[in-house]
Amino acid sequence: MMVKEAENLENQENLELFCNEWLNAWTGNKPKNLIDFYADDTYYRDPANSEGINGCEHLLNYFEKLLKRNPNWKWELIELFPTEKGFNFKWKSTIPIGTEQIIEYGMDIVELEPSNKRKIKRNEVYFDRTQFFSTLKKKM
Repeated sequence: MMVKEAENLENQENLELFCNEWLNAWTGNKPKNLIDFYADDTYYRDPANSEGINGCEHLLNYFEKLLKRNPNWKWELIELFPTEKGFNFKWKSTIPIGTEQIIEYGMDIVELEPSNKRKIKRNEVYFDRTQFFSTLKKKM
C-alpha cells in the first residue's frame, strides 16, 4: 500500500470513529455531552432551523429541547466521505413515537475546527421529514 493510501485509510478510520462517538451522544437526553463535540463558534442547520443556529450557547438551548423530546432515538452511520474540511455522511435514525418506530435516512455535512479535528465547526443536516410528521399527526 502506498503511503498516501495508508494516510487516507487512517483518516477514514479516525473520522468514522469520531462520527460514531458523536452519533452515540445524540441518544439518552444528554445535551451537554452532545454540545462538547461542537466548537464555540459553531454553525448548525437542520430542517427545523433553515436559517441556522450560531454558537454553542444557542445550540445547547436547541439540543436541550430536541433531546428531551427524543431521548431514545438512535443514529447509525451508513457511509462516510472525507472532505477537505471534515466529512459528509449518510445516516439512519430510528425514532420511537409511542408504540411505533420511524426509520429515517439522511445526510450531514460536517466541517471540523482546523485547529482541533474533534470539534465541529459547521453541521448541516438534510432529510425528508414527511414520514416523521405523518406519524406524529396520527398520534395526536
